[in-house]
Amino acid sequence: MSVTDSTLKGKYPAKAHCQRVAKYLTDRGHARDGIIYLEAQKTYMEEDCDQEKHFRQRRYFFYLSGCKLPEAYLSYNIPEDKLILYIPPVDPESVIWAGLPESKEEALERYDVDEVLYTNEVNATLAHFGSKTASRTVYAIPEQVSEHITFLEFDTKELGILREAIDECRVVKDSYEVALIRRANEISTIAHIAAQKAARTATNEEQIYGAFTGACISNGAHEQAYHAITATGHSCATLHYIRNDRPLQNRLNVLLDAGAEYDLYASDITRTFPLSGTFTPESQTIYDIVKEMQESCFDMLHAGMRWEDVHENAHKVAVKGLLKAGILKKDYSEEELFEKRVTVTFMPHGLGHYLGMDTHDTGGHANYDDPDPMFKYLRVRGTVPAGAVITVEPGIYFCRFIIDPVLEDPEKAKYIDKEVLDRYWDVGGVRIEDDVLIKEKSDGGWENLTDTPKL
Repeated sequence: MSVTDSTLKGKYPAKAHCQRVAKYLTDRGHARDGIIYLEAQKTYMEEDCDQEKHFRQRRYFFYLSGCKLPEAYLSYNIPEDKLILYIPPVDPESVIWAGLPESKEEALERYDVDEVLYTNEVNATLAHFGSKTASRTVYAIPEQVSEHITFLEFDTKELGILREAIDECRVVKDSYEVALIRRANEISTIAHIAAQKAARTATNEEQIYGAFTGACISNGAHEQAYHAITATGHSCATLHYIRNDRPLQNRLNVLLDAGAEYDLYASDITRTFPLSGTFTPESQTIYDIVKEMQESCFDMLHAGMRWEDVHENAHKVAVKGLLKAGILKKDYSEEELFEKRVTVTFMPHGLGHYLGMDTHDTGGHANYDDPDPMFKYLRVRGTVPAGAVITVEPGIYFCRFIIDPVLEDPEKAKYIDKEVLDRYWDVGGVRIEDDVLIKEKSDGGWENLTDTPKL
């Protein structure tokens, strides 16, 4: 049995997450005698239809419960260190269609909680907590509290800090969370290989997209972490391309950005490969630059490094590569090309983002108002702690919508050799993306959780 298998045989560590969030609150001066309260996502019907909308559990609720049931609730009594899960009672009419739900006994066995009650016991239990000498503060997320929940017995309703506390605590993953992300990566790797095989005979992006999705489902991941990007040809230059339905005639490359979700934890993997089996010289040139960008960034990874420094490094490597390719004019120094942010034209996005229950996970402190175009879309700012999982996804793109305005600006166009650039439009774009666990420097600094083959 693998370490991942062994880890995942245990319970999702909801209680430890509650304790971590409580510590975040109390370390910042908030009441030590409080109650944390959260609700699961509700089920909703599709408009003009008798079908339920696809259910996606609230991540805040899952982080503190490990429970995927809709219409559930939780309370965590901080001073008593007691976690209660409230599940819906049996609805006889629902049983006819959906079968028996989890019982209280089954839920107590399955989840890392101290007690399981039914949802019709929530208000009475909260009133009991709130009427005690202790536990007079309730922490909740205001837009995630049902109308029938009043918190009448609590002196203080603290509705502004819980979301922040969970967001920040989610950055550092424990071994169970890492195992879930690792498993999502393992399944995604199988699916990426299946998609690459399908591409050999495919006539449409749909067939590549379908091969990936089908392989995920067949291997135990029934949800996607995000809508897969199955781009070919010039569409590879569209960062979040989602059509996935174009014919493959006269297209050079495939950019497949796709990741499975496993038990609510995401993977996020990108591979770029030639439809013919062999890159053209121009495609190979760009692929080699992007690969060097990623490998150079890997060398910088360790707990406490500034993500801005790693992001800058990717652009400096891009400057060198595009100069060597002749796309950037050799009349200008690497320093000037970097300072003038010329490579932002070819890599407008950030180097990566935190990964966890969400593809773009919480706690990154992005600054989308940053006037510096090199950092405007960088989703993680500041130092990265040990235990964080972050994507490393450099890319170079030939997007006319971005590049044409640059070519029309004499001050910017002077850095680019248009004649050489014209040979690269059909490359579309190249991105390579892996999911990396950050470690202390003494422990190697980082571990790549993605073993999807690269060219």
